[in-house]
Amino acid sequence: MNTLAYSGGPGPWILLFPLFWAAVVIGGVTLLRRTVRRGRSGPWQARTTQEAPAEGSPITLLGRRFAAGEVDEDEYWRRLSVLDEQFGRGRKGGVA
Repeated sequence: MNTLAYSGGPGPWILLFPLFWAAVVIGGVTLLRRTVRRGRSGPWQARTTQEAPAEGSPITLLGRRFAAGEVDEDEYWRRLSVLDEQFGRGRKGGVA
């Protein structure tokens, strides 16, 4: 009686199981590594940036001070004209 249970050994299908598990492990490691890399610049980075804001350009800082009410409108425009000469659109932020 020849049945499927005994057909002369497992055959080449036995290689499928280790290949399947190897693919699962490699996929899991890859997914974990990509998640950890994104985590460094993900939501945790935004929290630290809000707690200690990074120094921006002088024009940006002046805009923030004006928005916070530390500088009135006349002083804002006066300082902006001076900063625009040094750090304006035509320059790359270097010293004159």
